[in-house]
Amino acid sequence: MITDIEGIKVGHWTDDISQTGCTVILFPDGTTASGEIRGGAPATRDFALLHPTRLVDQINAVVLSGGSAFGLAACSGVMEFLEENDKGFNTSAGKVPIVVGLSLFDLGSGSPKIRPGHQQGKEAASSATSTTLLGRIGAGTGATVSKWRGKEFSASGGLGGSILREGNLIVACLIAVNASGDIDFGEYPDKIRGQDFNFPKVNPFENTTIGVVATNAKLNKSDCFLISQSAHDGYARALFPAHTSGDGDAIVVAATGQVNAEISIVRSLTTLTVETAIKNVSDK
Repeated sequence: MITDIEGIKVGHWTDDISQTGCTVILFPDGTTASGEIRGGAPATRDFALLHPTRLVDQINAVVLSGGSAFGLAACSGVMEFLEENDKGFNTSAGKVPIVVGLSLFDLGSGSPKIRPGHQQGKEAASSATSTTLLGRIGAGTGATVSKWRGKEFSASGGLGGSILREGNLIVACLIAVNASGDIDFGEYPDKIRGQDFNFPKVNPFENTTIGVVATNAKLNKSDCFLISQSAHDGYARALFPAHTSGDGDAIVVAATGQVNAEISIVRSLTTLTVETAIKNVSDK
């Protein structure tokens, strides 16, 4: 999966009883990153620095967490771990780790008073390995989908992953799927045309699908930003509806710079990789 890319490691902290957790993706030195938010209710930390016009173009880690905005506290533990390992952006006063945090709302799945924090983030970072685990683990532990039609239609979400290759080029996705909408396998156009479906009046605000696309391609920050837009096309191919006002859908694209590649190919593979990763959490 995403850890097939040289230098990337992934770690988790999971609380099965309280139905929450966090997932930390650690990147090798020199990894370039950008990203985009398209949902209406994001919970993020330091996402603004990913914009192509901002100074810092490299990243050390991304934290995907449950706990809604409370879960962003896990990022401080990851920063401490990275500081102890001499990782970060060079400043006159020492290195500052660049950690971007994305959180989803899982407070209704288990205990709303238990959520990832400083220690849990550090624990996840410390446990990171070159193996990727998927399903009801880490940030995907309390994730659910299909809530736009009402709570009675809710189904399990989770942590999904996918990888595509084109020669030496690798594009991979790790994504925590906690969508308001349904995971869509193409049934909605026929349902709507056949008038077998009525749009619901429910508009829940307790969702969000968050993830990372990683590639071994050699890309600059503007390239990563364009690729993040293609990643959101994958959301739209896999979820219906996607990017609602109650979702904080956000994606980070990180490039480790080991292989020369055409950006058009990376963008196309990204759309398909994100779509597949989201659909991989479904039992269908």
